[in-house]
Amino acid sequence: MPRYRITVEYDGTPFVGWQVQINGRSVSGTIAEALAQLTGNEIAVYGAGRTDSGVHALAQVAHFDLEAAWDPLKLRDGLNACVRPHPIAILHAAEVSEDFHARYSAIGRHYVYRIVNRRAPLALEGNRAWHVSVPLDALAMQEAAHPLVGRHDFTTFRSTECQAASAVKTLNSLTVTQQGDLIEITASARSFLHNQVRSMVGSLKFVGEGKWRASDLMHALEARDRSACGPVAPPHGLYLQRVDYGDPK
Repeated sequence: MPRYRITVEYDGTPFVGWQVQINGRSVSGTIAEALAQLTGNEIAVYGAGRTDSGVHALAQVAHFDLEAAWDPLKLRDGLNACVRPHPIAILHAAEVSEDFHARYSAIGRHYVYRIVNRRAPLALEGNRAWHVSVPLDALAMQEAAHPLVGRHDFTTFRSTECQAASAVKTLNSLTVTQQGDLIEITASARSFLHNQVRSMVGSLKFVGEGKWRASDLMHALEARDRSACGPVAPPHGLYLQRVDYGDPK
């Protein structure tokens, strides 16, 4: 059975998340419905990351197996026709080797969190950025973020529902940049814990507001206690930006 890899962009606002759930429409479930419409077969869709309800993706990666070969361009265009009117776009489709796995073959994941820091409300980006009306010190946030980079026990920044076997992860980078009203926090690692990025962002906001110092953030990390975490940032500011793989498959 030929295996195909797709790159997917989506607005997570109307979905319960990437993963199929019983309480609403999911992104992967919608793509599976489109595949069934195209092929007449029930097809499982596997993603590189299980984004939560409201979280967006600029380049999620997924794979699936088909019973017959498809021209990748026709597969891409057919899927885009069938997922309408839902806010999902298949950016790219390609046939890959049978040992490729969207999740387990990934060697890096990159997320970006967008904060619009201004007094005025958001007229255009209400579901696509976190509106923070109080002034934030982005430089202080960047200075506080730096010690989180590296291999740590991130229990404090882990959802109580996280199913990962270990809370120890290696955070390759965590940067805070500002351009005008827009503050972007980018995080890169091989893999993340459930809610890890949003938990770190919420705690960094405390630093930006002056409620915490950098040392308070480090104490929270070292506590290895979920109750030491700052407020979890809302999902609508988070984007799965890119997934890295090794040699092309």
